[in-house]
Amino acid sequence: MRKLLNTLYITSPHYYLSLDGENIVLLSEDKIVNRIPLHNLEGIVTCGFKGVSPALMGKCAADNISLCFLKPSGKFLARVSGEEKGNIALRKTQYRVSENKEESLEYAKSFIIGKLYNSRQVVERAARDYPLRLDTEKLKNVSGDIRNSIFSAKDCESADVLLGVEGEAASRYFSVFDDLILQQKNDFYFKTRNKRPPLDNVNSMLSLSYTLLASMCASALETVGLDPYVGFFHTDRPGRKSLSLDLMEELRSVFADRFVLSLINKKIISPKGFTKMQNGAIIMDENTRRLFLSEWQKRKAETITHPFLKEKVEWGVVPYVQALLLARALRGDIDAYPPFMWK
Repeated sequence: MRKLLNTLYITSPHYYLSLDGENIVLLSEDKIVNRIPLHNLEGIVTCGFKGVSPALMGKCAADNISLCFLKPSGKFLARVSGEEKGNIALRKTQYRVSENKEESLEYAKSFIIGKLYNSRQVVERAARDYPLRLDTEKLKNVSGDIRNSIFSAKDCESADVLLGVEGEAASRYFSVFDDLILQQKNDFYFKTRNKRPPLDNVNSMLSLSYTLLASMCASALETVGLDPYVGFFHTDRPGRKSLSLDLMEELRSVFADRFVLSLINKKIISPKGFTKMQNGAIIMDENTRRLFLSEWQKRKAETITHPFLKEKVEWGVVPYVQALLLARALRGDIDAYPPFMWK
């Protein structure tokens, strides 16, 4: 099983990153602030604009260390990757399946069924854990609607119909998302999903968590030899990692959404750490972003039992496990791709 290594998060916009031997050197105004070994890192995420030296970018590419650039708001900018590696036969199979509507639809259905199942589980668990604080009948109704959507997804005969089923189920899921926010309701509320830019504190955190999750999925796919740009549910679009978005669908609610809810309900995140810009966008200040990323790293290290493998794995390794299972399905080693279904 893949070992979960660390991800280095650079939250200050004032650091320049360079390479010294096998170490990352953090510089501020040409002074060394810190020196970090590369050997225990699997990724670097930087939210600043000072930059990274070409030598460090080349080293990360050669050592398969993900290097991701975000705006201070958390919006994705770019990701550095090295020479394409992996089994060419696997990628050719991936490309062939993506061009075949029937085969591609089967994989797309698996991703969406996993997404709907996990969304329903999040709603069901909330109703079970907080029966005295929540309108359980309302949650049960939404759970039932999503359950019906799962059956509809299984019977879909086209990608367009599947997209409609997914959209309707997502709308029902987010219709009760605000109910799942139990603390700090005056400052953390959810009316609708908005992005580019996020217009409230909750959407700001959701957008950042989705960006981080998408980066994890892209790294996982590249690690097992798949092309993250060629998807089965998300159609091809220049610059879009469609397969990464496919893979993260089943993990959005149970990984990213529950993480954001936990930060709010446990009062780990304070509303004081958010600022409204002139264009209406909500961004986190540096300290809040640092806290958010620290908690994200802790969540990645938490252990669960994988529902398909029946083995204990860290949350941070789940995207890699799913990417590996997807590769095995494409190679014909297993009959079909088993989506991650949270228990």
